[in-house]
Amino acid sequence: MPGSTTLGPGHGVDAVEHHDALRMTSVMKELSRLLTATGPDRMTDAQVTALCGGEAGRREDFTDWVERVVRDLEKATA
Repeated sequence: MPGSTTLGPGHGVDAVEHHDALRMTSVMKELSRLLTATGPDRMTDAQVTALCGGEAGRREDFTDWVERVVRDLEKATA
């Protein structure tokens, strides 16, 4: 399909439009907040497991990855 990007083994993203990168940064920041929050806003372990492809106990690794992506996106959009 024209204008689409294929992601998979051996494929990278050639370009992401600036507006899309800003939107992705916002989404990833919110995800980070939900992962690290305390109280009722905190993402449950079951939700994290679902996002991690069924691998339980991945909250810390997933949180680190999300925060790293946020930093990279912020650098790229500055």
